[in-house]
Amino acid sequence: MNATHTPSADVDMVTMSIIDSTMTAICREMGIVLMKTSYSTIFNEALDFTCVLAGADGELIAQAEYCPSMIGGVPLLLRSCVLEIPPEELNPGDVIVHNDPYRGGLHLPEHTLIKPVFVDDEIIGYAMTIGHLAEIGGMVPGAFAGEATEIFHEGMRVPPVKIISAGQDVEEVWRLMLANVRTPRYNYGDLRALIAGVDVGETRLEAMIKKYGKEAFRKNVNDLLDYSEMRMRAEIAAIPDGKYNFSDTIEDDGIEKKIFTINTTVYVQGDEVVVDYTGSSPQSKGPINATLGVAYSASYNGMLHCTDHTIPKNSGCFRPIRVVAPPGTILNVNFPAPEVGGNTETHCKIAGTVIGAMSSVLPDTTMAAEGATHTNFVFGGTDVASNEAFVCYAIELSGWGGRSFADGNDATDSINGNCRVIPVEVFETRFPLQCERFELVQDSGGAGKNRGGLSTTRVIKSLSIDITGSQMSDRHATRPWGLYGGKSGGTAGTWFCAANSLDWKGIDVAFGKVSPSKWSNVTISPGDSIRFQTPGGGGWGDPMDRERERVAEDLAEGYISKKAARDVYGLEVSAGDD
Repeated sequence: MNATHTPSADVDMVTMSIIDSTMTAICREMGIVLMKTSYSTIFNEALDFTCVLAGADGELIAQAEYCPSMIGGVPLLLRSCVLEIPPEELNPGDVIVHNDPYRGGLHLPEHTLIKPVFVDDEIIGYAMTIGHLAEIGGMVPGAFAGEATEIFHEGMRVPPVKIISAGQDVEEVWRLMLANVRTPRYNYGDLRALIAGVDVGETRLEAMIKKYGKEAFRKNVNDLLDYSEMRMRAEIAAIPDGKYNFSDTIEDDGIEKKIFTINTTVYVQGDEVVVDYTGSSPQSKGPINATLGVAYSASYNGMLHCTDHTIPKNSGCFRPIRVVAPPGTILNVNFPAPEVGGNTETHCKIAGTVIGAMSSVLPDTTMAAEGATHTNFVFGGTDVASNEAFVCYAIELSGWGGRSFADGNDATDSINGNCRVIPVEVFETRFPLQCERFELVQDSGGAGKNRGGLSTTRVIKSLSIDITGSQMSDRHATRPWGLYGGKSGGTAGTWFCAANSLDWKGIDVAFGKVSPSKWSNVTISPGDSIRFQTPGGGGWGDPMDRERERVAEDLAEGYISKKAARDVYGLEVSAGDD
């Protein structure tokens, strides 16, 4: 098991807290710069990125509240880079780019930019930004190839290479990366935004270190990591020792119509935890596989949701948590299998199984299942006015699970994303589409003493050109589970309606696809419409225990129907149109 670290006896809690807060503020500023300078809506609207600082040893020392799925993979990402570009080969002004899932990455669209921070000719840390580029080449516009059967279908893999060397662009790397994507201007702008983020991180961290001195900085960072570890160990020590099991499923992989299982066993012993995924399904032919970095990050994500949210988020709080993910399974995929859905659809279900395993002993800090899908829809085409290709990555919002003390959140991105939805006005301004409908789905939240959050539905219509669309989603056949007698949340769905028709059909039926939720390269012609519905959250507790006033309020607000109020919650309502 992991060795226990304890803060040194002469910890200066005030200075340590100031340094922690300052580094967190630096990460937030990195994200603001990234958002404000980026070109694509997935950055400047959805905020699908994260910004972190790492120590010279590669450990995570600070992060901002952006995309959780990327944070737990940072140490593995940095260690993999050091194997190919060792610190002695780095110079001030260097920036490394890296997106290879088989070199510690999480999934192919996420590009990591790493800049060493030098003080007195010594690397004292690293500024890092990780962002999901909307276009990376491959078999579909927008990267989410729901029918990919190998990593090469998903886009261009970039091993750790210098994109900037001593402050100067490495032109060969830029030309290679931009020649392999459909939207080189947008990719150029988004990569520049990621680089601007690490530039800010380097400048601010260097100034802070010079203010306090290198030795004081090192000592306070070490104390901070030890402090986070100590607090996480205290949280784990309060959990009864035992073996806790839970499982969830993915309905298909886009290639085979069969169910894949995530089997999770959490072993608690003293102040340490082992999260073991032995017994999970073998890796799939389609792109739902998770890399080892995803298994790590999702395990940490799940445990962080079960413990005190005020613990500083850094490598210290990961130390008491060990992860066992057998190679060749959907939790630790072997090359060259596809994996783009692993960090969207699989990550959130992994984290959910950790929470589910802990729910029997931590009823007050766990929730029922959230939607556990981002309903990833990617599309592209050519703008007639500019004669330039465009690509968009759009997510939709689902319901979160009910808790012992409250209903689940309505219309919230899944647990591993923390992303925003693209506003209708931006959607219609940036792309040749019309949003005909965007609303909450009645009765989609699982019934319970505390009900699950409501899901959303959106209908979009192509206005003037053919658009090529692809999707990576789930929960069309399986439902988010409830806890303590709570009911399952509502299912998701995607439907297509041809121009001048009122006949809505599932994508699998309309286009002959294996899966209704994972598909590639569907043509949406002018006048055609496509409708997305997300899953609702699971309920917590017996629905009959919900206060009558709250049921009546849900009915008045339109969150539940008269039928549900009467048949599920037992509320006496007048007969009439249900």
